[in-house]
Amino acid sequence: MSDSPSEFEILDEDGPCLVIAKPAGVPTQAPPQYDSLEQRIRRFLKQREDHPGQPYLGVPHRLDRPVSGVMLFARNVRATRRLAEQFQGRTITKKYWALVEGHLPVSSGTWVDWMRKIPGVAQAEILDQEHPDGRQAILHFQVLRQSSRWTWLEIELVTGRTHQIRLQASSRGFPILGDHQYGAITPFGPSVQHKREKWIGLHARSIAFRHPMTHIHKRKTAPLPSPWQDLLDE
Repeated sequence: MSDSPSEFEILDEDGPCLVIAKPAGVPTQAPPQYDSLEQRIRRFLKQREDHPGQPYLGVPHRLDRPVSGVMLFARNVRATRRLAEQFQGRTITKKYWALVEGHLPVSSGTWVDWMRKIPGVAQAEILDQEHPDGRQAILHFQVLRQSSRWTWLEIELVTGRTHQIRLQASSRGFPILGDHQYGAITPFGPSVQHKREKWIGLHARSIAFRHPMTHIHKRKTAPLPSPWQDLLDE
């Protein structure tokens, strides 16, 4: 079920857990005067439940604005805290699909770097291991398919740094399609009116977590948006 195709899609609703397919080009959170996925969900819940005030919505993790895919939200404080503890303890498994420029020389591997978010700028950078501001960034990747122009990767994040996948891929010469901020020259996604609404070829494909109340292990997958399907069907 969904609010509308352009708003978001509900993938699963189980007690206080709400699993959403985030559209690309929309921030996870933003100040009240701006559009965001959080505000869209709150608006939907308020209308659906005829809520007199603002319904509670916990946001234990985020996706970058140009990224699509699965996200996990919580409907009460206890569930939010327990899910946040799972993210911090790295017991939640997140897998991403990425379309990158060029061809990787190996079919699978692990990338390890030291990086930081640049202060005052919505961008990250690679640092020397000895740098005091550096935080370790680790991911595992596997090549799913290659074309003459791009490589399709499945990525499992071990750490969750700001812009981690985008930076680790681009620093090795494989920027994500459409990610001009990190050096991509190949466009991706639909034409948009505003630069901030642009898409990149990065999709949060699945998330596996333990339900904060029942403790049942759950895994949810987000369907691919049509620009992905069009490219992969070429």
